[in-house]
Amino acid sequence: MTYAPDHRPYYDADSHIMELPNFLKDYADPAIRDEIPQVSYSASLVSDEEVAVIMGQGGQHSTEHKASMIALGDKLIESSKEIQALGAFNGDDRKVAMDMLGFKKQLVFATHSVAFPFHPSSKKPPHLRYGATRAHNRHMVDFCQADDRLLGVGIVPLDSPEHALTELKFAIDSGLKAIWVPHRAPIDMSPGHVDLEPFWALLAESGTPFVLHVGGSPLQALKSWSNNGRAAVKDWMGGGENVRTKDAAVMHQPPETFISMLLLDGVFDRHPKLRGAAVELGAGWVPELVKRLDWVAKIYGRVDTSVQFDRTPSQQLSEQMGFTPFPHEDVANLIQQSNPDLYLFSSDYPHVEGGRNPIKKFEDSLASETEAVKAKFFSENFLRLWPEARVSG
Repeated sequence: MTYAPDHRPYYDADSHIMELPNFLKDYADPAIRDEIPQVSYSASLVSDEEVAVIMGQGGQHSTEHKASMIALGDKLIESSKEIQALGAFNGDDRKVAMDMLGFKKQLVFATHSVAFPFHPSSKKPPHLRYGATRAHNRHMVDFCQADDRLLGVGIVPLDSPEHALTELKFAIDSGLKAIWVPHRAPIDMSPGHVDLEPFWALLAESGTPFVLHVGGSPLQALKSWSNNGRAAVKDWMGGGENVRTKDAAVMHQPPETFISMLLLDGVFDRHPKLRGAAVELGAGWVPELVKRLDWVAKIYGRVDTSVQFDRTPSQQLSEQMGFTPFPHEDVANLIQQSNPDLYLFSSDYPHVEGGRNPIKKFEDSLASETEAVKAKFFSENFLRLWPEARVSG
């Protein structure tokens, strides 16, 4: 018996690799390998001791540990979490986990290895950031080769349009099924800048969706907003380096801004085959986003010809984007405020943020909706973005 019930198909828009320290280094070009850092777990739930034990076992879980995870059966998702999860960093083990979870397909994102390539600084020249991008994408391809149910998500920073296009071509040619881009302005320009037009055009022509994801921009709000003269608050897991109270209140603003700028710059309008998704960023902000963009285009379009679209912004987003709600969000209410085409199921396996039983959480939220609406949420909206992922039967 699998975790996912067999009365309908479930397509998972969010899962993760828990990278071992050598995730980037081992797949980097030899010329830059010494300059690529190891993946760090210093700001996470995973302890250095846990990582050291796994590395001391040749980068593997012990046979006994794997057996204990398999013994969980359809309760795997409840207890198999973070770096100790079955298939957290080994593709063959993930294949076993997929058998137990029962998802038809699953997008696979990195967790910690994107920090170096995604976040620019004067200490990280472009050749190293994009070299780390290439290393990540090679490793993701290797991990997902174990099972065709695993849809690897590549990464491409947009800060250098020339480098971005080169790495996009590599990622697509390597068979990666989505491209994660940071949801911030590419250093000094809009994501809809004319220099990035070839990037969006290639995504559209190739049928490869782009994705935004938590971690693609700094998790925490500017330090000044948290400086209230009182003791610092902890994040929701009891530490201090993850999403904290004030961060959670405004975490939607960067992706909302990114999507708004992309749409108002006409990228979706010029490329109707372009598809994308905002993942693990919540969806409570989406109904207001589509309403706001509609009235902005309507009112400002009277004088601004750049937003005189044939399709309204809400139509563009409903046809070309998807959004994953958090398990605690009321999906039925989001649908009532907007429409059922916008939202996607996700498990976040093996992260603790996904909860112990995400399917039940979402099923409860959708209890009053028709089976057709539930089918859109759990599978059909995913397949609109990734049509080649459909599994017959």
